[in-house]
Amino acid sequence: MENQMYHYATVSKALEELSKKGFTTDFNIQEDKIINSPEDFTIEHVYRYEGESDPGDEATVFGISSSSGEKGIFVAGLSAFTENSAAMALNELFIRGRQQENK
Repeated sequence: MENQMYHYATVSKALEELSKKGFTTDFNIQEDKIINSPEDFTIEHVYRYEGESDPGDEATVFGISSSSGEKGIFVAGLSAFTENSAAMALNELFIRGRQQENK
């Protein structure tokens, strides 16, 4: 499935829209699953929000599905992108998906 990137005015609007599309599981409370088995997840939607005045307000919202059929969201602030983090694992999955689309 092709990764889709959306632009909403706020993170809460992105969460609302993804919820309407069936992305209801909060994967932020299941970070270990993502870190330990990133291959079990598919990124279906990505939303990046850049704070207008403060880079600390930056956030990425991932709409992801698991191999077990669960659909949910993962919200990562700028500080979440550290080595061995769920945010970094998802970001790497997204980049690989983009590279495969371009082949």
